[in-house]
Amino acid sequence: PDGKRIIVRSWDGLFRVRDLETGTQIGEEWEDKDQGVGTIALSLDDKKIASGSWNGAVKLWSVDTGKVIKTWTGHTNSVFSVCWSPDGGRVVSGSDDGRFIVWDVKSGKTILGPINTGDDVHAVCYSPNAMMIATGTIRGGLKIWNANSATWTVVDLCKIYVDAISISPNDRILVMSYSDKTAQLWDLETNQPIGTPLQQPGYVESVTFSVDGKFLLTYGYDDHIYTWD
Repeated sequence: PDGKRIIVRSWDGLFRVRDLETGTQIGEEWEDKDQGVGTIALSLDDKKIASGSWNGAVKLWSVDTGKVIKTWTGHTNSVFSVCWSPDGGRVVSGSDDGRFIVWDVKSGKTILGPINTGDDVHAVCYSPNAMMIATGTIRGGLKIWNANSATWTVVDLCKIYVDAISISPNDRILVMSYSDKTAQLWDLETNQPIGTPLQQPGYVESVTFSVDGKFLLTYGYDDHIYTWD
């Protein structure tokens, strides 16, 4: 909450809290003893972390204690993407089992799903208005789902690995990163691409919009963060 710390995860199942200014580790490591961790997402109140494990479990962690609060099961393969709803009451998870699930944070019950997407899901994202869930798959393909009914619209049936998705604060623009070292902006009202793909030197692993929606940030395997107007 004070903007001075960051939580990082690694493939060995460990979480580490680091000082943003010095990079030094703060306190003991947190450990997911079941499996490696494929993804993490911090809640908007900065009090909880949702994680996805290689064994298909979705876990809720306390930031204060570094301990698991709840474990949710429903996936049959690795979970590589999780995202909080804007109100913090739900978490959506995407898995290599080809499905996504929406969980109620308080009860741990499934609100929606498992929903079959037809392919391994490596990216899930809530829209800021909580009306849409976007999914991206390993063999290419972006779908926009109604967050309550799970009806869907195809935005792009590309054949390139979709690794990350983000939706702008005004719910009008989506960005997704591809395995060909590019990121593409999409108009969600027309379901058409905006401009040409954004090219980076390395594989684009993460994308996000600034709070005011004026800038796009991308991060890749070349260990650089790029800011786009």
